[in-house]
Amino acid sequence: MSLIPATILTGFLGSGKTTLLKRVLTEAHGQKIAVIENEFGEENIDTEILVTDSTEQIIQMSNGCVCCTIREDLRSTLADLAMRRRKGELDFERVVIETTGLADPGPVAQTFFMDDEVAESYQLDSILTLVDAKHANDQLDLREEAQRQVGFADQIFISKADLVDEASLDALSHRLKHMNPRAPQHKVHFGEVAIASVFDLKGFNLNAKLDIDPEFLAEAGHDHDHDHAHDHEHHDHEHGEHCDHPHHHHHDDSVKSFVFRADKPLSPAKLEDFLGAIVQVYGPKMLRYKGVLHIKGSDRKVIFQGVHQLMGSDLGPKWAPNEKKISKMVFIGIDLPKDILVEGLQGCIA
Repeated sequence: MSLIPATILTGFLGSGKTTLLKRVLTEAHGQKIAVIENEFGEENIDTEILVTDSTEQIIQMSNGCVCCTIREDLRSTLADLAMRRRKGELDFERVVIETTGLADPGPVAQTFFMDDEVAESYQLDSILTLVDAKHANDQLDLREEAQRQVGFADQIFISKADLVDEASLDALSHRLKHMNPRAPQHKVHFGEVAIASVFDLKGFNLNAKLDIDPEFLAEAGHDHDHDHAHDHEHHDHEHGEHCDHPHHHHHDDSVKSFVFRADKPLSPAKLEDFLGAIVQVYGPKMLRYKGVLHIKGSDRKVIFQGVHQLMGSDLGPKWAPNEKKISKMVFIGIDLPKDILVEGLQGCIA
């Protein structure tokens, strides 16, 4: 039986997670979805409930979807759902986990890699983060959970964009890009979002499709790059740098990102040693990191990514005959020591 794809839906209180989820569940896509909630609002996800199993907190909805609250912890709930699916008691094709608005998505994501029983049944597809355009700046200024939710995102949905002016929306978009340049941003209106933007994003799959998106590197790589000139056009300033643009970067976010590039091949042994050491020291602060690497002696790209202390790599496609071989990595974390990381990575050049 193939692995069940899982999506983590996160975002600060009031950002519109349940609204988006209801939209996804009621759209005529024909998919049967199991939803795991660790908070129930006053209103259930779907009013058309057919069956309620009160002891197990499993709710069968009219469209064939399933909803359950977390009784103990996520691991046991996922294992229980998978077991009941194998027995034919429940019928669903994918899982969506809606976290509480104050949750750090890190431990939720790690559940899929650290528990063998869960890893044998599920494939973590992506982390989706909703950001409330009206209240985001205050939330990001005051709450580290909100910053972590942005840092972990594979996809960012900006809700309530109609409640702010264009300049404020542009400033928020730049701020989010500065924190997490690897996550595409989409404005959503009352949860109206295409299913293609929610499912099968393969944010966690180590395969050829994970080649780092050249668009975000083009947009976000300028001031983060250790060997490229600073570019004022995209407003990507290091914190503390002078900025003539109104409305940008007076926020000193603890979650920041930077991109590292190297034109020369990397030594696999040096890189493994360095990354292993860095992860031991800074792992808890490393939210997401990901790269496409040019490794000495290999004619294929090496794709790698990690969450906190968990890191994995895989062989990607061969370099094309006329393709420029370049290593590109993005690091997103909390107060990461950029200078130490860049110096160490430069030391891994073969």
